[in-house]
Amino acid sequence: MSDLSSKFIEKIKSSYAPTGSYIYLGAGILDGQVYSEAEVNLSLKMMNRHGLVAGATGTGKTRTLQLLAEQLSDAGVPVFMLDVKGDLSGLNQPGAVNPKIEERAQQLNKAFSPTGFPVEIYSLSGKMGAQMRATVLEFGPTLLSKILDLNDTQSGVLAVIFKYADDNKLPIIDLNDLKKLISYLSEDPGAAEIKSSYGSISAATSGTMLRKIVALEQQGLSGMFGEKSFDIEDLFERVDGKGTISLLNIADVQNQPVLYSTFLLSLLAELFNTMPEVGDLDKPKLVFFFDEAHLLFKNSSKAFLEQIETIIRLIRSKGIGVFFCTQAPSDVPESVLGQLGNRVQHALRAFTPNDVDALKKTVNTYPKSDFYEIDKILTSLGTGQALVTVLNEKGIPTEVSATMLTPPRAVMGPLTTADFDQLVHASPMYSKYKETVDPESAYEILTKRINDQTAAAEQQKQEIEAQKQAEEENKPKPGEKSLVEKVMGATITRQIGKEIVRGIFGMLTGKKPRSKTGGGLFGF
Repeated sequence: MSDLSSKFIEKIKSSYAPTGSYIYLGAGILDGQVYSEAEVNLSLKMMNRHGLVAGATGTGKTRTLQLLAEQLSDAGVPVFMLDVKGDLSGLNQPGAVNPKIEERAQQLNKAFSPTGFPVEIYSLSGKMGAQMRATVLEFGPTLLSKILDLNDTQSGVLAVIFKYADDNKLPIIDLNDLKKLISYLSEDPGAAEIKSSYGSISAATSGTMLRKIVALEQQGLSGMFGEKSFDIEDLFERVDGKGTISLLNIADVQNQPVLYSTFLLSLLAELFNTMPEVGDLDKPKLVFFFDEAHLLFKNSSKAFLEQIETIIRLIRSKGIGVFFCTQAPSDVPESVLGQLGNRVQHALRAFTPNDVDALKKTVNTYPKSDFYEIDKILTSLGTGQALVTVLNEKGIPTEVSATMLTPPRAVMGPLTTADFDQLVHASPMYSKYKETVDPESAYEILTKRINDQTAAAEQQKQEIEAQKQAEEENKPKPGEKSLVEKVMGATITRQIGKEIVRGIFGMLTGKKPRSKTGGGLFGF
């Protein structure tokens, strides 16, 4: 063994030697040689400092997530993962030994022990697992604007609608509630109501928002909004001392990346808003894996990015660790990347100018190494190998190590259809979230309000019509004298009128009027 090899082994051993519980990642590689004694470990205590798993397609990122999830489960730490292709359900069953696994086990000098883990499978459509829902109110205007692809003006209007709903005690549970609110505040009597306090909503803006909501419904995804909304406490389940691995299966909606990535962020936001402060623990309460993370940040608004940054910066004090998985570190904004202390970087390819630029940026994020030229090692790593640097228990970055990663112990692929269906339908979570609950919310409240307003307007209209009809009935017909005319035309009325006129005339002339009989008025 050369002096360089000895120095490398000692450096790795001292750098990756946590005193508490840890995850075994693998063993260091130098000049193509795997040194099993140079163990690369990740302290459980530091997993709430978040992390990044990156690398080109086909380099083994998903299997790295799997081995992390397995060992976290062994340590009693629950895990939440996005299953993009539906091939992580095999975590539920023990894997099988094959020549490649045996070879790797020998290189690492570790016995391979096939093991299955407790798994819960969820789905946004409800077709590939237990239905996972959130209310529209829980999503909030910022995340919902991201899903609906609204521009700044439309996003502002949506925020106003949420404010109006909150001020007027109108719960927005599902998309029907939201559509009713938009219609009411842009066309119905609510338009005048909202104008004075919040500003008016143009027909063009409301029409665009309604069309985008309908488009989302037509994709069969309206079921993800509503009640029962997902209870985040269900993410903290354990079975026989092992942490449950909760998988969000998006195999049937993987062409809707903005939708599922934003839904994940909504869960993370709810964890952030509801979990108590716990400070630094010996191990995290939950680790949240964000696969295909570049989709979360693509074309995101400033408000959206600020929300992510705030959550990632502060959620570690809630005992929650977050790991992003993507192709290159440059996919993650610098404000977020700077908070990811644990790095597992698989091979990068430099086939295009953009690839070369991404490689340079990645190299600059690593500490200087006495053993590697970072740019060369990153392009020469094989499948199942990665360049690792993590935080030690003092929060100091460890020595950079090219690492042969340990293989997962569960099935590295999907369950059979029969086993998958059995796992899903036997789950208590499937029964818990199967049925939709429809409480009284904005739709019902506004429908009743509109009906009451319509009924009141109809009653007022009928009263006006009745009054007009009564007036018409009291009008004289053509050629017919009115009541006054009839009274004035009567004989006695005319006689009385004449006597009154004579009396008045006599008063004016000083003469006393006389009747034809010589008597006074009325013959007296």
